[in-house]
Amino acid sequence: MPQVNYNDTINFLSKLTLRRLWNAAKVYSSYYITRFTKKPVQWGLPVSISFEPTTSCNLKCPECPSGLREFTRPRGMLKREFFTKTIDDIYKDILYLIFYFQGEPYLNKNFLEMVSYASSKGMYTATSTNAHFLTDEMAKKTVESGLDRLIISLDGTTQDVYEQYRREGNIEKVIEGARNIVKWKKELKSKTPFVFFQFLVVRPNEHQIEEVKKLAKEVGVDEVRFKTAQIYDYEKDPNQLIPKNQKFSRYKKNKDGSHIAKNKLQNHCSKLWEANVITWDGMVVPCCFDKDATHRLGDLKNQSFKEIWHNKNYKQFRKELTTSRKNIDICANCSEGLSVWKD
Repeated sequence: MPQVNYNDTINFLSKLTLRRLWNAAKVYSSYYITRFTKKPVQWGLPVSISFEPTTSCNLKCPECPSGLREFTRPRGMLKREFFTKTIDDIYKDILYLIFYFQGEPYLNKNFLEMVSYASSKGMYTATSTNAHFLTDEMAKKTVESGLDRLIISLDGTTQDVYEQYRREGNIEKVIEGARNIVKWKKELKSKTPFVFFQFLVVRPNEHQIEEVKKLAKEVGVDEVRFKTAQIYDYEKDPNQLIPKNQKFSRYKKNKDGSHIAKNKLQNHCSKLWEANVITWDGMVVPCCFDKDATHRLGDLKNQSFKEIWHNKNYKQFRKELTTSRKNIDICANCSEGLSVWKD
């Protein structure tokens, strides 16, 4: 079993207030009442939200709409004024703020200013990055921003393996960026951010699992986590990305060589009660699997977050989830319970 990171746990718990605890109690009690009665009930606001800093990315990963430049929705950068206005409306109830959906957060020049603002409101903040922009100066600013969690995507330990998925990426920049963060945490005597390598396990890199554990210790990051990959055409797997090690796959191989998803898609999902995603331009969508924002439950340019969270669109979506989840397209490739292993 992986060890608990006590500094991160204590830091996370320090963000709790009576109001946030009460909100969480309302959220989870309404979720379990819904599971029991099969009638959607929603109390409180989400425990966590994800804000999308940008849709832009410097890499071209083969299973990512940002990397493939295949968005049908508008592309752009999250504006600081819009972000702060939304946060002011909800921060007293929201515990966890994730600065990530699609794209590379550090491409937004105001990204760390927004992190600092959310941190000043006592929210636990996290982001995920490909680490190509963590120069010495940017690493220092990241630590100073108050960011609580930094996920660094490192999907290989050698350039030839790394670039098979992180196309146009440079592994030396990633490792240098991680070293810069570790250095500035020590220099500034900061316990945050909690830093870990996230290793997306695919067939080209699955033989390097033990190597990335050694690299993490050498660099000085806090942990390594292994994540299963979402494959859009998983039945055929045209890019040959599904790993042979079934532990790290979201899919099960049939006798004829095709694949099916392991998730049995029962008619419940806590994400529609505890979390949500906000795109750079204010569209509220159910979860991180709606990458192209096809299920737009509200627009923050026209309504407040609280109004959207309890509007008829959300109620209808939760109702469909409790009766026929398998018919919801974004649920078909869901990795709930299958996505991350810690080391």
